[in-house]
Amino acid sequence: MELDALWLSRVQFALTIMFHYLFPPLTIGLGVLMAIMEGLSLRTGDRQYLAMARFWTKIFGLNFAMGVATGIVMEFQFGTNWATYSRYVGDVFGSALAAEGVFAFFLESGFLAIVVFGWDRVSPRMHFFATIMVAVGSVFSAIWIVVANSWQQTPAGFHIVTRNGFTRAEITDFWAMVFNPSSMHRLVHVLIGAMILGSFFVMSVSAWYILRRRHVAISRKTFTIALVMGAVASVASLVSGHLQARTVARTQPPKLAAFEGHFRTGTGGTPLYLFGIPDSRAERVNYGLAIPGGLSFLIHDDWNRPVQALDQTPPADRPPVAIPFHAYHIMVGLGLVFVVLTSLACILRAVGRLFEQRWLMAIFVAAVIGPVVANQLGWVAAEVGRQPWVVWGLLRTADATSRVVTGEHVLFSIVMFGVIYVLLLIVWLYVLDAKIRHGPEEAPDAAPPRGGWLDVGGRLLAHPGGESLTQAHDEPGRKG
Repeated sequence: MELDALWLSRVQFALTIMFHYLFPPLTIGLGVLMAIMEGLSLRTGDRQYLAMARFWTKIFGLNFAMGVATGIVMEFQFGTNWATYSRYVGDVFGSALAAEGVFAFFLESGFLAIVVFGWDRVSPRMHFFATIMVAVGSVFSAIWIVVANSWQQTPAGFHIVTRNGFTRAEITDFWAMVFNPSSMHRLVHVLIGAMILGSFFVMSVSAWYILRRRHVAISRKTFTIALVMGAVASVASLVSGHLQARTVARTQPPKLAAFEGHFRTGTGGTPLYLFGIPDSRAERVNYGLAIPGGLSFLIHDDWNRPVQALDQTPPADRPPVAIPFHAYHIMVGLGLVFVVLTSLACILRAVGRLFEQRWLMAIFVAAVIGPVVANQLGWVAAEVGRQPWVVWGLLRTADATSRVVTGEHVLFSIVMFGVIYVLLLIVWLYVLDAKIRHGPEEAPDAAPPRGGWLDVGGRLLAHPGGESLTQAHDEPGRKG
C-alpha cells in the first residue's frame, strides 16, 4: 500500500508545531512575570521578590532552551516536505523571519546570559534592564511569527509573479504585509494566551508549595502576582476572542461557519451553539444546545441578521467541520473557566481567605493543564479551519508539498523526530521537576537596603548605586 505523502506531511507538521508550541507561550508569560518580580524587588527592597525572581529565571532558561531546540525542526520541514510552499511564500516569510532574528532572537538571547548568570556580576538595575529586554525579545519573536502566519490567513501587500516556471508571492508593501487584516487581532489574542499560561503555571507551582507547606511566604506573594495577571488576561481573552471572531467573519467566512457548525444560511437570526456534534453529511449539529440569534448578535450586533454559512462556499473550498468546531468550543469553554476560577480566587484573596482553601489550591495545581490545552486548540482551530488553503484563496495545501518526497520518507522522519521529541520531553520534565522540588532559595531574615539585593546567606550583593559585592561589603569603614 502506497503511503500518502501529503497526509503524513500534514501529520508531521502538526506534531512538531504542537510540541514546539508548548514552550513559546510559557516563555513569553514567564518573561513578563520575571520582570514584574524583579521590578518589585528593586522598588520595595523585599528580599522575597528577589528570591522568587531568581527561581523563575532558572525555569525560564530551561524553557527557552527547549523552545529553540524544538523550533529548528519546523524550519527544516519547509524545505524538505513543503518545497512548493516555501518557494511561494519565501519572499514574505524571509522578511518576517529576518525581522524576528534581528529584532527578537538576538535581543532575547543576547541578554539571556546576563539574566541567568549575571545576578552577582552586574548591578541590580542593569540586571533588571536585561530581564526587561529578554521579555521584550520574546514578545517581538511572537510578533513576527504571528505576522507571517496571519499573512497566510489574510494575504496583503504583495503581488504574484511567475519566473522560470515557478509562481511566488513577492512583497510590494512591507507594512501592508505586517498589518494585514488579521495580524493585530491574532497577535493580541496569542499574547493574552501566553500571559494566561505563564500565570497559571506560576500559580500551579506556588499552590503546590503552599499545600506542602514549603516556601509559604514567598509562594503566597508569587501566587498573588500571577493571579492578578491571570485574572486580567482571562477577561481580556474573551474580549480579544470576540473581536477576532468578527475579523474571521469578515475575512474568512467559511472558517467561522466551521467553528460554529453553521451549514445553511437562513433568512433570520443565526443560532450560537454552546455544544453539540456536527454532522457534515446531514448538515446539522446533533445533540446541540443553541442560543437563538446568538451568533448574529455577536457578529452583527443584530439578533435577526443572518451570518454566512458553508453553503455559500463551493464544496471543494469548504474546511472540515468537526475538528475546528470542537477545538474552538473547548477553547472558549476553557476561557470561561479561567475567568470564573481567577475571579473566585481574587475575591477570596481580597478577604484574606484564599490560601486557607486547600481544595482551591489543589485545583490550581492541576489547572495549568487548561491553558496548555487552550493554546494548542486555538491554533488547531485556526489552521484546520483555513483548509483546504495553505495560503488563503491562493495556494492549496495539496499543491504545496515537495514532489520528490515520498510517504516512506515522511513516515521515517516522523518516527525519528517522534523518538527525539519523546526524549526531549522526558529530559525537560525531569529537569523541571528537579528545579521545582528544590524550590527557591530561602530569603534571609534581614531586609536589604531599598533597592539592594541579598544572597541566601545574608550577604549584600549590590547597593542601589550599583557597587559590586566586594565594594559594598568588604571595604573597611563601609556598612552593609
